[in-house]
Amino acid sequence: MLAEFLVLAVLPLLLIAAGVWDLASYTIPNTLSLALAGAFLLFAFAAGLPVAGLADHLGAGLIGLTLGFALFAFGFIGGGDAKLFAAVLLWLGLRDSLPYALAASVMGGALTLLLVALRRRPLPPQLAHRAWIARLHDPKGAVPYGVALAAGLFLILPQTEIFRLAARL
Repeated sequence: MLAEFLVLAVLPLLLIAAGVWDLASYTIPNTLSLALAGAFLLFAFAAGLPVAGLADHLGAGLIGLTLGFALFAFGFIGGGDAKLFAAVLLWLGLRDSLPYALAASVMGGALTLLLVALRRRPLPPQLAHRAWIARLHDPKGAVPYGVALAAGLFLILPQTEIFRLAARL
């Protein structure tokens, strides 16, 4: 029951928080990525994940951290996005990492196209006084990629190993 709660409630809530935080401030607090990692370790214990399975998930998280920071170093994503990506891959393990990366990339592309389209239109005066909306509307503004990272997981979560594992318990 704890494993189900972590996969179906805690993981989604932390990802929603990360996406909303990124949308509003272009930052993702380290505490959210750390909470995701801690929740995964609790999940691994509650689900009885064997040592080999734990190593698989830790390896995916390490690969995610390496790739994330490479993308950060080249200026493609922010540091918070890199850490969030690694925390999500920790949950998914190697098996589900590639489908997730693809889903997150597609969601990132869709978000980018949406922002480009919205930024071409004038900002309604009723919204202009909200700093976070004005920042999002800035044509030179970044893309809050944490939103895409969260949405990518929501797209694939029902097909993942962790979902099946939690459902069996």
